[in-house]
Amino acid sequence: MAAAERARLAVIGAGPAGLAAALAAAGRGVRVTLIDSAPRAGGQFYRQPAAGLRARRPRALHHGWRTWERLSRALADQVEAGTITHLTDHHVWLVERQERQERQERQERQERQERQEHQEHQLRLEDPERSDAAHLSPGTGGFVVHALTGPFQEEPGTVRADAVLLATGGYEKVLPFPGWTLPGVVTAGGAQAMLKGALVVPGRTAVVAGTGPLLLPVATGLAAAGVEVAALVESADPRAFLRHAGTLAAQPGKVAEGAGYAARLLRHRIPLRTRHAVVEAHGEGRLDAVTVAALDPDGRVRPGTERRIPCDTLAVGHGMLPHTDLADSLGCRVEGVRVPVDAEQRTDVPGVWAAGETTGVGGAALALAEGHIAGHSIAARLHGTEPDPRGWSAATRSRTRLRAFSAALDTVCTPPARWTERVTDDTVVCRCEEVTAGAVRAAVDELGAGDVRTVKLLTRAGMGWCQGRMCEPTVAGLTGCEQTPVRRLLARPVPLGVLAGTEAPTDG
Repeated sequence: MAAAERARLAVIGAGPAGLAAALAAAGRGVRVTLIDSAPRAGGQFYRQPAAGLRARRPRALHHGWRTWERLSRALADQVEAGTITHLTDHHVWLVERQERQERQERQERQERQERQEHQEHQLRLEDPERSDAAHLSPGTGGFVVHALTGPFQEEPGTVRADAVLLATGGYEKVLPFPGWTLPGVVTAGGAQAMLKGALVVPGRTAVVAGTGPLLLPVATGLAAAGVEVAALVESADPRAFLRHAGTLAAQPGKVAEGAGYAARLLRHRIPLRTRHAVVEAHGEGRLDAVTVAALDPDGRVRPGTERRIPCDTLAVGHGMLPHTDLADSLGCRVEGVRVPVDAEQRTDVPGVWAAGETTGVGGAALALAEGHIAGHSIAARLHGTEPDPRGWSAATRSRTRLRAFSAALDTVCTPPARWTERVTDDTVVCRCEEVTAGAVRAAVDELGAGDVRTVKLLTRAGMGWCQGRMCEPTVAGLTGCEQTPVRRLLARPVPLGVLAGTEAPTDG
């Protein structure tokens, strides 16, 4: 995309939240550019097999297929009508507020004008009858979205917009344990993505472990695809759900969904081990077994409960974390690991909305509700009118109930309190820089580091390709510090050639 493209609204992320917002805004007269890194819309939840795979029953891999069909048809209609421009394979690395871009453009215009005046002067010396030409500068909007495109993500592209919706989703949280770097150990979401997007399974015999609601669809999905699931290992205590019975009862659809997964576990004869955790993965060059043990109420391993389970795949995850890099680089307030928003899904930066996992992980249904609200709000604000909350009252009620439900799940499905005690000193915690837990502990105990940033400077943990996105929770846990937002001006690695042609982002 060589030339800058103008949009009234730029939606970053084409998952449930981004799709709902784009459709709601476009349906109310807003021109929308939907920007997504994937080749097809849907995000992780609605991930589709590639067309070339010719999947005969893709709906068998999904929950909520009818909702996806409705969203997909509506998107196709809006794209055909020209109200939505859908940019696929666009990896956004920075969103700038226009005042920054204006400084650059003023400087470039001044330089162009000086060059042009010099050229015109030279031409007039050669041809005194030559007249001056008019030069029009491109229009400007409120924001500039920078993306990388092309097969190797090396081609720059930009989109200008008057408003931005951040629907950037989340990523998995994985806590380390001895052997977790062995081939055959994958994230739970990674195993699901392989199945949904490529119609392949990671192995023949799997253990699904960790904590959180994602484990259920992963275990049952693998089993339905022919994988022998040797165990579903959940560290949470299911009895803790009883303390949230009222909140759960307010979402009968979610309760029914959970009962459906329980029935599939029984049908596929998948052993369920609650209040258990994988304490070690074994193998020479590749995973061949895991050791599972029971946990006491304090999260410590109960002596004598260790059991070795043969497997060639371990799908493990400990919940999700929101993507907040773009919000943080825009100057949006970040609380803990999420972006707080108001009743209209607005951040504290004018012109920037956020919806879905970015505002706190809560699942696809919550993301749809938040996206719908954001789309209505953006359309009204861009048209210069005060939004009418009655237009999204049903979505607001749904958002309130689903947010309470998600908060209850977060309370129950938390990693065991003593998980750091099972991380041995020789366990690699930062895979990018190959930093061990022992090096992190030494930075604290021997060198006096008291926060994640200091540990990073002393050990290089978090300085690699992922810039700490994967190891930050681990380093924070090992240092005994609360995980706090780490400001990254760039949301992803960018080729130096692209940066050389772009004004360096600055504060202000």
